[in-house]
Amino acid sequence: MVPPEWYLLLAAGVFCIGLFGVLTRRDALYFLMSVELMMNAANINFVAFALYYGDLTGQVFALFVIALAAAEVAIGIGIILVLYRNFGDTDVTVPTEMRW
Repeated sequence: MVPPEWYLLLAAGVFCIGLFGVLTRRDALYFLMSVELMMNAANINFVAFALYYGDLTGQVFALFVIALAAAEVAIGIGIILVLYRNFGDTDVTVPTEMRW
């Protein structure tokens, strides 16, 4: 059995990659993918602790996070389409305010 420290190290690495992407990228698609990486890092932690403690609670939380991520992607893609339609670019720094 793999020790839980390895799972935590993997999750920390994935989370740091996602955080780096959120802080450095200005394109909305990269921003959305980076947030997904951060959510997947949380899922790795939930499943690792569920495996370590022999409880299914972490896996249930991971399923809720997956459902939340799907809803976030649906709303995020809609916002990205509106950004592209109104401003011709998916750069998140271009629109200073959303107007009709």
